[in-house]
Amino acid sequence: MADAPPTPRSGAPGAAPLAHRVPDLGSLELLLAVARLGSLGRAARESGISQPAASGRIRAMERLLGVALVDRSPRGSRLTDAGTLVTDWARRVVEAAEAFDAGAQALRGRRDSRLRVAASMTIAEYLLPRWLIALRRERPGTAVSLHAGNSVAVAERLLGHEADLGFVEGLATPDGLDSAVVGHDRLLVVAAPGHPWARRRAPLDPAELAATPLILREPGSGTRQVLDAGLAAYGGLAEPLLELASTTALKAAAVSGAGPCVLSELAVGEELAAHRLVEVPVAGVRLRRDLRAVWPAGARPTGPARDLLSLTRGAPAPADRPG
Repeated sequence: MADAPPTPRSGAPGAAPLAHRVPDLGSLELLLAVARLGSLGRAARESGISQPAASGRIRAMERLLGVALVDRSPRGSRLTDAGTLVTDWARRVVEAAEAFDAGAQALRGRRDSRLRVAASMTIAEYLLPRWLIALRRERPGTAVSLHAGNSVAVAERLLGHEADLGFVEGLATPDGLDSAVVGHDRLLVVAAPGHPWARRRAPLDPAELAATPLILREPGSGTRQVLDAGLAAYGGLAEPLLELASTTALKAAAVSGAGPCVLSELAVGEELAAHRLVEVPVAGVRLRRDLRAVWPAGARPTGPARDLLSLTRGAPAPADRPG
């Protein structure tokens, strides 16, 4: 036995789509106002349109449905028998639409009540706190969670839908993500005042920096990426003296005299001002990087993520895409 043909979703076979056969919500709401107020003019004013526009909408509905809906007279407007029946149906459609809208608002509210941020260590420690304080002033009801890790981990969380917005410090935008530059940073070679490099008169040669065991961040961090790229032409980095996973740990090790390290300029201002660390100039190598906000490719940030992005860039927030 042959399979029965599928029933068209829009009704009878060959029928036009439902949207072309049913009046729009605005027209149905206008008809309900006419039924309630007994006057096309008052219904027009309540709907915020002119009386001629309201008459045009009613006539368009009558043409669409093929029946007269409203009897007009100098004493006012009253529904025809068909109009009364259509009004009952319209009321159910409008109530369903109101329920749909309430549900959509609840979804938006749930989305806007939380923000999951993933950020590489330097941005998480030295820039995000003031951005999040500013966001809290604008969105006091939004609960923010922050995961701090290296740039690779940030990308993984975004691609795994475990974060709404991320911040990285590497040389380029990670694969699968879109980005916007939100700042710039410079990496500094620093050492304790007692280290021989702290007393140098001439800048450090890149080859000597590359050949010296340093206190470094782990592979996958933005700092390590920039350093690896900058020193690749000089034989690459020597085996690390220590490999640590946080900026705070790197600073503590360097201040203790364990050895020189490379850190963000954002992270060492206090230590340099207090002479707990000394900057060691390096000639002939560029140790600069862009700081980027990142998000999954093609999925522009919305809600609180959009607002946080705007705060980091000091520009008006882009409008949410409809849908």
